[in-house]
Amino acid sequence: MEQKILLTECSDAVGLIARVTNICFKYNLNIVHQDQFASEDDKRFFMRTVLSGIFANEENFLSEIKSVLPADAIVRLNGRQKRRLAVLVTKEAHCLGDILMKAYSGALNADIVMVAGNYPDLGDLAARFDIPFHLVSHEGISREEQEERMCQVIDDCNPDYVVLAKYMRILSPRMVGHYPLGKLINIHHSFLPAFIGAKPYQQAFDRGVKIIGATAHFVTNNLDEGPIIEQDVIKVNHNYDAADMAKAGRDVERLVLMRALSRVLDDKVFIHGNKTVVF
Repeated sequence: MEQKILLTECSDAVGLIARVTNICFKYNLNIVHQDQFASEDDKRFFMRTVLSGIFANEENFLSEIKSVLPADAIVRLNGRQKRRLAVLVTKEAHCLGDILMKAYSGALNADIVMVAGNYPDLGDLAARFDIPFHLVSHEGISREEQEERMCQVIDDCNPDYVVLAKYMRILSPRMVGHYPLGKLINIHHSFLPAFIGAKPYQQAFDRGVKIIGATAHFVTNNLDEGPIIEQDVIKVNHNYDAADMAKAGRDVERLVLMRALSRVLDDKVFIHGNKTVVF
């Protein structure tokens, strides 16, 4: 039996779960797992349903699902196939290395189709996993031209998602707008909304914080303010300087990004305005 994931989003109403599950029963599809959430503030309904069975006529199935839901319903049926990831990097290897290893071992349901960086430093790491590396330098050219080249490299490999794995360049609105919301995923080295922007560990040290963290989020035109997917923190103390904090923070950055990617790749994340619903 094949498994697929039914994703449903619409205005909240009475009996939505029963309406959907009745049609699943009609098509002889077994519900393996189901999660749902209804927001109180804007009365929005979200549901993730794992189905198994024979999907003989998906178009009719989805049409019937939509016919029993509110008119604004968004309904998708996704398979379990591996997603294509493009990874953007600068010089730090810890996030890229974890992504490559997890994909290689099968722990991440993805194919890494290319790595691109504005410095050549991580080309050898990508090569060890037989992943193409593209150098798209920012030196000697305008920001606009560098981003045009980077977009071309990304678009040529047609990824499902683009992961900014410590890519230390602020994307222009033009580049962000080139991709639909939800396609660009960033790891930021602080527990947002604290310490937005550059040198967050220095900012944290200057404030004498007792915890530091990391945040994985979708990219929007508002710097480090896109919908948050995953966060975590670790404790620090007065013995840590900014460099010590950065060193300690690498592990939490790596773990947070991996958890976020796993949830996105498993269709467990809905974008809800500037927030997310994560099952």
